Parts: sequence; structure tokens; C-alpha cells
Amino acid sequence: MSFWRRSPLVTTLLAWTTCTASLQNDYSSNFPSNLTWTTTPTNSTRQFRGLSPVSDKIVWVSGTAGTVLRTTNGGSSWINVSPNLLPENATTFEFRDIRAYSAKVAVILSIGEGNASRIYLTRDGGNTWKPTFINSEATAFYDCMAFENERHGLAMSDPVDGKFRLIETWNGGATWAIVGPSGMPAAITGEFGFAASGTCIEAAAGRWYIASGGVDPGRIFRSINGRDWKVSNSSIAGGAAAGVFSVRFRDANHGVAVGGDYEKPAGNVNISSWSRDGGATWTASESFPGGYRSGVSWVPGRRGTAVAVGTSGSDITYDGGRNWRTIDNGTFDAVECIEKHLCWASGSRGRVARLDLA
Repeated sequence: MSFWRRSPLVTTLLAWTTCTASLQNDYSSNFPSNLTWTTTPTNSTRQFRGLSPVSDKIVWVSGTAGTVLRTTNGGSSWINVSPNLLPENATTFEFRDIRAYSAKVAVILSIGEGNASRIYLTRDGGNTWKPTFINSEATAFYDCMAFENERHGLAMSDPVDGKFRLIETWNGGATWAIVGPSGMPAAITGEFGFAASGTCIEAAAGRWYIASGGVDPGRIFRSINGRDWKVSNSSIAGGAAAGVFSVRFRDANHGVAVGGDYEKPAGNVNISSWSRDGGATWTASESFPGGYRSGVSWVPGRRGTAVAVGTSGSDITYDGGRNWRTIDNGTFDAVECIEKHLCWASGSRGRVARLDLA
């Protein structure tokens, strides 16, 4: 008769597995089993890819036809604070990114070729907007911007002369200057960023990140100062309409990235990855979101928890991006979680909604 003896190594592995499962259960048990988005009455049909919650009450969105909306009562009502750009036709502009700091101060970015790429600043709640950057490079196409605080920010353009172009502000978006390209690695032919949710550039924990697509796999750039960059493969499949759409970090080490192919919104293979070394390496998720995802956001105060959105639905992870589960099939483009119990999302047909996690 023989007896199986549990070795010290097996005992250690079993303990580690039990601990890991327990941690994941702890994370998920803090949330309701059925999470649903509650839409708010924007009275708009525009597509809002720009989203910037300031608090549970103050939220700004920006999007197509030069539209900017703001709520100061948690979405119960919205005010149209779109810029008047006369003599130009404001409806031709697409404000695909926005960063707000209060009910008064916000920065918006318009995408497009040539001088369609612009940045405007308001300090009076959208009553007036001042142009602070108008692109003059024919080959530049600005996609997104990020701020590490109320003064310092970067905006990213698709490659100019073979490298991603950056502009920088040190005064909250009042003025911008081109960042020298010497510290930026060369782009691969066909590589570009996606102006899909305002999160193709990220500032977190004193570091900067850029997400790219158009090449396979998509890539993620990283920098400790916004000037000297390194780049890694993302483990997310890329292509003409595919790659990394959104990259976010919750600290200097832990990051998540999502993407896919926007022409195949239900495709759910190799569309997300995670990093635990500051973006030096990326590992494909074990279970992916339900389809192409254009935006992702960490939930503050919920270790390992993030929410992703896209045109075919929303998903949540409790283990830092290793595994995702679908929570909704409504369409959104952008998501921002601003506190432990609250996320906001925005998208097409005027959809702006909140997800209460309490």
C-alpha cells in the first residue's frame, strides 16, 4: 500500500492558490452581483468621447458637432456650454478629449488633420473659450491629452517625421510648446493612436504612457519624465483598425490596457493585457472583455478593480486585468471611475451614465 505525501512545495503552492482565490473573492464580494448603468438626461444625440468627472456632482463631456455639456447636480440636468467659434463653423469640430478641474475650469481638444487639431480653455464654466493651441503642421493629427496635475499636461499626435509628436503645457493648458523628438523611439510604419476615449495617453504616479495601434501587436510607450521614452509590445492584437485604445495605471507598477478592432466590435481575443512592472512587459488576459473596448479606468480604493467600456458592452475585472466579466451590453466610448463607489461613462446618441458600486 502506498500513500501520497504532500511535499513542502505542494503545500506552499496550495496555500498560494487558496490565498489568491480568497483575495479575488474578497474583491468581488465588495460589489453587488448585478451592476447596471443609470443613464442621465442629456437631451442630446451627439457622441461624447470626451469625459471628465470632477466629483459625484460635477461632470463635463465633449464630442461631435463642437458640443460640450456640463452637469453640477450629478447628471439630473445638463447645460450646453459649447464654444462659439464664429466666424468658423463650430459644428465641424470634434472635441474628443476634455480635462476639467472644477465647475469653472476645463480644457478641450479637437481632433483632425492640420488646424482642425486644437485646444481650448475655459475658466468661467464654458461661458467663454480661449484657443490656446492651433496645430500648424499638415501631417499632425492630435488624438488625446493627459494631465498629471492642474498645471502640467501633454497632448499626443500621430507620428510626424516618423515619431509620435507631443506638445506640453506647464500652466494648465494656457500655452503649449512642442516637445523635442529626440527621446521618442521611432514609430513603425502604419503606427498611430486612437482618438476614441481620451485615454491613448496617460499620466499616473509621476509617469507617462502612450497607447498605439495600426501595427501588430499594438505597442505601449512609457516615460518617467515625458521626454525620454521606451516602448514595449502590448500583447494586444493590432491591425489597420486595431491595437491598444486605452492604457491606465493605478500606481507606478500596475497597469491595464484594452483595445481590439473597432470594425469587429464583438471580437474578444487578445484585446486586453496587464502589467505589474510599470509597463516594461505586458501579459495577455486569461479571460478577455466581451468585445472591442475603447476605454478603461481603475476604481480608486478598490485594489485590482477596473471597468472597461466599448460599443458592445462593459466589463469589470477584480484581479488587475487578468480576468474580465461582462456587466452590461450598452454602448459607451469612455469611462472614468472617480471614487470607490462611482464610475461615469459616455458614448453615442448622447449617452452619459453612472455606475454606482456601493
